Amino acid sequence: MALIMILIFVFQMYSECLCHNVPRPNIVMVMADAFEGRLTFDPGSKVVDLPFINYVRELGSTFINAYTNSPICCPSRATMWSGQFVHLTQAWNNYKCLDANATTWMDLLEMNGYFTKMVGKLDYTSGQHSLSNRVEAWTRDVDFLLRQEGRPVTQLVGNASTVRVNTIDWKNTDLTTQWIRQWAASSHRPFALYLGLNLPHTYKTDSLGPTAGGSTFRSSPYWLKKVHSDLISVPTWLPLSAMHPVDYYSTFTKNCSGVFTKEEVRRIRAFYYAMCAEADAMLGQVISALRDTGLLNNTVVIFTADHGELAMEHRQFYKMSMFEGSAHVPLLVMGPGLVSGQQVNQLVSLVDVYPTVLDIAGISGEGNLSGYTLLPFLSKYHMFSKRQHPDWVLSEYHGCNVNASTYMLRSGRWKYIAYADGLTVPPQLFDLTQDKEELHNMAFKFPNVQAQLDKRLRSIVDYPKVSETVHLYNKKAFSSWQRSVGSNYSRDIANLRWHVDWQKDALTNERHIDKWLHDSL
Repeated sequence: MALIMILIFVFQMYSECLCHNVPRPNIVMVMADAFEGRLTFDPGSKVVDLPFINYVRELGSTFINAYTNSPICCPSRATMWSGQFVHLTQAWNNYKCLDANATTWMDLLEMNGYFTKMVGKLDYTSGQHSLSNRVEAWTRDVDFLLRQEGRPVTQLVGNASTVRVNTIDWKNTDLTTQWIRQWAASSHRPFALYLGLNLPHTYKTDSLGPTAGGSTFRSSPYWLKKVHSDLISVPTWLPLSAMHPVDYYSTFTKNCSGVFTKEEVRRIRAFYYAMCAEADAMLGQVISALRDTGLLNNTVVIFTADHGELAMEHRQFYKMSMFEGSAHVPLLVMGPGLVSGQQVNQLVSLVDVYPTVLDIAGISGEGNLSGYTLLPFLSKYHMFSKRQHPDWVLSEYHGCNVNASTYMLRSGRWKYIAYADGLTVPPQLFDLTQDKEELHNMAFKFPNVQAQLDKRLRSIVDYPKVSETVHLYNKKAFSSWQRSVGSNYSRDIANLRWHVDWQKDALTNERHIDKWLHDSL
């Protein structure tokens, strides 16, 4: 027994030193926005050419069951940067996220001797995004149904030689690679570099005016040639009458309840995949800079995204949903001392990034972290991990385009989705091994499974209590904004993204809000 304990200790020490040798490894993260995770492994990866993601796949590890902890930009990034679940940080929507002085893993790397640089989209602190976005989130319980988005459309730009469609992302990628060549290559300290992309997030639809959201899928012929059109699937849709009430609300508010031809759907999906190909090329430019400067051999590269994109699955675009297209994210890691060419089945989520990065750097995590280090899955000695990763992941959503707080527990073959207080809105249960398109709600067919998963969910988060907290926050936040605009209230609320539907009967819509406030406060 003593010999076994000694061997275990030695293996633990070796495992822990894989990425902790001096010099400590550099750490580079490229985080896309709205990149669908299933595109990073087969069969999804076959629909579009993603050579640099495939490069990381071959030299590193691909987590094929990675999820966002909240399927929208700011709350998702808040979990990634803080290492804590949404209900702990109260990052309820794109406006209410982390405090500006919140400690991130990048801060801890800098405190522990790393040379740090962040470029591009960060989007994890409070106060961001449009007025429309926050008002729609606050009023989701109001008894009206208004379209909040532009109908999804495609836009072809440039020609067969037009590579740089998203000029802002390319500018930030150029700044990143310049920094690698000019500063990182000459630094005597390990560095940590973050590049946040906006791609493949949809573009703002300018024709809808200054309050419009992003409903335009834009690309050029150059990137569309990377898409294998014969492999583009047209998703199966349930009839509107058969949709779960929350899904119907989302479909309507996202302006997707009208008629779409199969060709329209294929085109939207093709353009989305083309946008993913452009994002892949930006990852490639970063990898090339690391390789050219001789830094790649001592750099851990991480590619991920804040959430996915439905791209007309379930008769929706955008995110804000627990369906796979929205909630499944890419997570690929390669670096010195790490296993190459492996697919990891373990259920993981973005909240695991914080402890993983610190573990790679040999830094002890601080605070009550919700995530678990993934380094044991990346090394050869994960069986000796001190803190075992649980066999579930949690995601939650409290923002716009969804009219009830939503909680997703993924465990084994099952995806369980609970809403609000667990009583007023029916749950959903999907068997992902038998129903990959998530069209058959099994909650009432398998009540014992539903009850077991609900019990586990409640052991992780008291979701009825959290839902009530969000409900009260929404009312107070809306009332505060209403007071702040004073006599301009009727004008301001009538000219948000929902203005087309709102102005058909503005007085009635205001009365609905007044009733909601009166009944709730």
